[in-house]
Amino acid sequence: MKNISTDYLVIGSGAMGMAFTDVLLTETESNIVIVDKHHQPGGHWNDAYPFVRLHQPSAFYGVNSKKLGNNTIDATGWNKGLYELATNSEVCGYFDQVMHRQFLSSGRVQYFPSCEYLGNGEFTSLVSGEKYSASFTKEVDATYMNVVIPSKRKPPFEIEDGVHCTPPNELPSVTQHFERYVIVGAGKTAMDAALFLLKNDVSPDSITWIMPRDSWILDRAQIQPTLESIGTTLTNQIVPGSESKSIDEFFSNVSKAGGLLRIDDNVTPTMYRCATVTKAELSQLKRIKNIVRHGRVKTIGKDTINLEGGSILTDAATLHVDCAADGLAKRPVKPIFEGSKINLQSVRTCQQVFSAAFIGYVESTYDDSEEKNDICKPVPHPNTDIDFLRNNLADSINTARWEKEPKLQRWLQNCRLDFSSHVLNSNPSLKVLSFLSKLPFISLPNRVAEAQDKSIRNIKKLLDELDSQISPTN
Repeated sequence: MKNISTDYLVIGSGAMGMAFTDVLLTETESNIVIVDKHHQPGGHWNDAYPFVRLHQPSAFYGVNSKKLGNNTIDATGWNKGLYELATNSEVCGYFDQVMHRQFLSSGRVQYFPSCEYLGNGEFTSLVSGEKYSASFTKEVDATYMNVVIPSKRKPPFEIEDGVHCTPPNELPSVTQHFERYVIVGAGKTAMDAALFLLKNDVSPDSITWIMPRDSWILDRAQIQPTLESIGTTLTNQIVPGSESKSIDEFFSNVSKAGGLLRIDDNVTPTMYRCATVTKAELSQLKRIKNIVRHGRVKTIGKDTINLEGGSILTDAATLHVDCAADGLAKRPVKPIFEGSKINLQSVRTCQQVFSAAFIGYVESTYDDSEEKNDICKPVPHPNTDIDFLRNNLADSINTARWEKEPKLQRWLQNCRLDFSSHVLNSNPSLKVLSFLSKLPFISLPNRVAEAQDKSIRNIKKLLDELDSQISPTN
């Protein structure tokens, strides 16, 4: 067994592990060992389907010290007019460059790919069988969010022999002609699979979409590194939300304003997983009319698909696309700073890489674990519609706490992973609140703060009313 020594032992070289390590390298003189079971950095991106792209602009993804992409505007396709979205291969290549040209060249990082971590500082090479034992000051778990890819797990339903069923990874290499396609799942992966088929001229009438739950979806045009994007979010989400008298009215008002989208305007979604689409993509998805809402799939047979609430017909001329993985499950909250262990989790809704970088800065800047945990309160990945409200409230609580820390504010304004930094740095004369006052519907800077505060107070009121209806005896 080979013995090594380090300040930080980082388990996982996925996006979160890389973002955390990047800030440590920038802000401290620490030595770091990174262990990962994949052969190269990038985590789940190594296993993802080849046609996947980021669901948010490349401008605020990756590590803080190196931009991803060129901040260009797409001129073609269904993302036309919006900031570029890195492809799967671009993301993997980017992280590989960061590892070799920045991390390893610093002389302070040791990287052990293709290794299985066993705990207590011990890990084994999956290739050579070599065993290692690391002594460390702190262990960083960058795998806790547990991203699950359909191609890397057993399908969550039974498949009869002879049935054509594949994860989305195999769609680009399918050579057999199928008359029909059945998409199983309702999240980001299912939307990507549906768009892939439509982009490749599969008729929407040949697609059946098994959708256990309809989802509220974010408009990607409102998640851009621009002043207009932030102003649109204020108009379409914050203001309508602040004027709602019930949760149903909240979603209705925000939906009517365009702050939340849905595939079928006649069905009220019960799921929210931070999926984003453009208006053009949504128009394509709406072309699929054969949507099955009978719960989750239990078995796929040669002629019948059995679901929790019914069954539908299938046949040998149909390809079933398994998109049912819970890619980012809602994990139980753990203290981020737990003795000598750091458990990386989101501290802002669905912003994992930003969160990891933020935690890295807090780790490098603050000493007291209680204070660090007070600053870094986890925001679990959402699952239900109500989580949209809960996460907005949690984000506002964290933001208010961060505003009390001048050094955090300075770091955030220069952190490219924080979407607002792009607006502030491109408009250096504007302050955090005053830049929104340039919008026609806001006359004074304090009106922005008032609108945000009113919306959050209303969300808290609606959630308190909901929670009061849930009796412990029910």
